[in-house]
Amino acid sequence: MLFSGFLNLFLASGLLAQPWTFVKEKDGIRVYTRVELNRSWKSFKGDVTFHASLEKVYSMLGNDKNNDWWEKAITNVKVLGYKENKFIQYYMVYNLPWPFKNRDIVTETTISTDAISGVRKYVASPLPNKVPEKSNLVRLKEYQQTWTVQPEDKGYVHVTLEGSLNPGGNIPAWLFNMVITEAPLKMLYSLREKSISAEKVAK
Repeated sequence: MLFSGFLNLFLASGLLAQPWTFVKEKDGIRVYTRVELNRSWKSFKGDVTFHASLEKVYSMLGNDKNNDWWEKAITNVKVLGYKENKFIQYYMVYNLPWPFKNRDIVTETTISTDAISGVRKYVASPLPNKVPEKSNLVRLKEYQQTWTVQPEDKGYVHVTLEGSLNPGGNIPAWLFNMVITEAPLKMLYSLREKSISAEKVAK
């Protein structure tokens, strides 16, 4: 289930970003990782195809009130700004197990849709100077995440999640790289189940 995190110890600092490497597939969700230039932590990608209303998937990702399917480690969510189908600004706290300090992040997700293909992207990045840092939390400052929602034939939707995160603080890169593949698995699984469930309720 886990891949060796010690690989990054042998990477030269000037190594160019590599193609995505397939890691595993579970519950129909495929997971990949990639080494980035001058970074010791790996980026991740996951994708899945499922049958659900496109609008329901859009709502799960783009409605500021639909966050009950997020990771359980997120213990505090505040919406700092919101404009429908344009952007959402969040403040979030991640609860980590001892001996690691909890993390917080201030982020803005911009939303864009291709008028021809219907592909919608949700691109999240740090929003600096919006919320003061707190001494008891480690602020996540290097963070990128992109959800891509692509409509397909016969009511199917293809969703891709890509992300990169510097965990900061005292979390070693090799440990982070060992567990990072769980993030796209959990998030895509939750999105799929919540979207399908919402569609059934609507009917």
